[in-house]
Amino acid sequence: MIRSEILRDIAPILHDQLVVCNIGLPSQELHMIDDNAKNFYMLGTMGLSSSIGLGLALAQDKTVISIDGDGSVLTNLGTLPTIANNVADNFILLIIDNGSYGSTGDQPTYAGKKTKLEAVAKACGCENVVVCQDVDTGKTLQAAIDSKKMTIIVSKCDSGNIKLPVITMDPVVIRDRFMKAVAS
Repeated sequence: MIRSEILRDIAPILHDQLVVCNIGLPSQELHMIDDNAKNFYMLGTMGLSSSIGLGLALAQDKTVISIDGDGSVLTNLGTLPTIANNVADNFILLIIDNGSYGSTGDQPTYAGKKTKLEAVAKACGCENVVVCQDVDTGKTLQAAIDSKKMTIIVSKCDSGNIKLPVITMDPVVIRDRFMKAVAS
């Protein structure tokens, strides 16, 4: 499976959750698959989905799922010790690890080589770290939601992108409708 197939598979699980989605193609894919006000699409801030999601989880009680890529997490490794030291049991970080910088042309990341993000997360002090294969992402994500414990999921999948248009919705509209969804 590639990232877009995982997103299509987990869309029914994500639908009623607050979701902060990674830069570029993952946001475009989720927007195409199931656009709704509870999705906050990151249009130009690589590596910050996990940070924004954690902050949101700490600020309110609803479950927050941040969808990030291995390349983005590698860009902001400081997020993992921050997550470990600021436990929010309503926060789930789903790292879709395709071993590439998918939004910038599928260049290989170090997560596709020697670096194992699950080991990095554990070394930073994250207690609930789960690794799964692409086909098991849905059941792993649902189990994390049901556990009501902060969880980091590393979903291993193939690299690859589908062709799709950019999100034409104004970023202010994305922000405002998401803020209304958080408040409701």
